[in-house]
Amino acid sequence: MDCCAPSNSTEAVKTECPTCGEKGKNVQLITLKSLLKASALEIIEPDNTYVFCSNPSCSIVYFSGNHSQSFVENDIKVPVYQKNQRADVPVCYCFDWTRERLLQAINTDLKPADHIKAHVQAGRCGCEVNNPQGACCLGNVNAFVRGLK
Repeated sequence: MDCCAPSNSTEAVKTECPTCGEKGKNVQLITLKSLLKASALEIIEPDNTYVFCSNPSCSIVYFSGNHSQSFVENDIKVPVYQKNQRADVPVCYCFDWTRERLLQAINTDLKPADHIKAHVQAGRCGCEVNNPQGACCLGNVNAFVRGLK
């Protein structure tokens, strides 16, 4: 499966975050199952629809469509790019392109987006289980690199 291609199973139905009110994006249940710590996974309601909140100032990472549950970064196994500004936080979770590594690549011949695209085309990405937003990271990588120039 190409993680960068639109998926029919996660329609772009948007729901407002119960904390910040911003629109979130639906994520597949497999994303939460993969990334929630055991204590959070034990209380997940698998019949719910879950939404990712990308607002950096909001503490919520995931919330259920019916607002009965929410999960914060401490409930997640990995730091969340949109919520955590540290240099060692991944921008690309599958191939470990952190902010720091992207900064280092700017002054070299490395082309991170091309590197990631090659792996995606070879069927090696797993964004739905590695990336907290449950979707392809290339948009984040390209936006971060553009912001450096």
